[in-house]
Amino acid sequence: MKHGKKYLDNVKLYDKAVLFDSAEALDLTVKTATAKFDETVEVHIRLGVDSRHADQQVRGAVVLPHGTGKTVRVAVFAKGDDAKAAEAAGADIVGAEDLVAQIQGGFLDFDVAVAAPNMMGLVGRLGKVLGPRGLMPSPKAGTVTPNVAQAVTDAKAGKIEYRLDKTNIIHCPIGKASFGTEKLLENFNTLLDAVIKAKPAAAKGQYIRSCVVSATMGPGVRINPNKVGSAAQN
Repeated sequence: MKHGKKYLDNVKLYDKAVLFDSAEALDLTVKTATAKFDETVEVHIRLGVDSRHADQQVRGAVVLPHGTGKTVRVAVFAKGDDAKAAEAAGADIVGAEDLVAQIQGGFLDFDVAVAAPNMMGLVGRLGKVLGPRGLMPSPKAGTVTPNVAQAVTDAKAGKIEYRLDKTNIIHCPIGKASFGTEKLLENFNTLLDAVIKAKPAAAKGQYIRSCVVSATMGPGVRINPNKVGSAAQN
């Protein structure tokens, strides 16, 4: 893979072999975000678990204190009072059979899908469409809930879902480079605390194997996996 001049210049700012503490790593990430747009800062966490086993799954959701910096579009599957509550909370689109038909017809102009529990019979028809895109409502992520209004509010406020991919890595955005180191660190610690708390009982050995942060166009900066989460910052 060929990298541009800015990327190569940024790599020279630090030693890629060094494991930094979280604040130093995020400071470097902000400094290396030199694109003409406000780059997203992402965290990549490799865990010492095996996602092929049901008892070693790591999945959940957390509201970042400073949000993600992204305008989140929320679709809600609901009827009656639930639909009214979702609309009042700021949902971008609310529907039931009509929304299912729209999505089956190719409509996917939303970032988060929320469903009232009594809608899951309908929503289940969309598994093959929403599942691969990470949009399927889930009780674990708090997006299948009787309180659809709160789910909409949380999504708009910067709630993100974390889950293992097939290579046992979690990839999550934690904000924009313009947030600065302090806000990014608070978001980072909130995410890591949630991931640490979600450690499966079946996990053996070192849980957090590696942790890397990077901006959209910037190089990865490695964090010492033994010094992550808010407890490690104190």
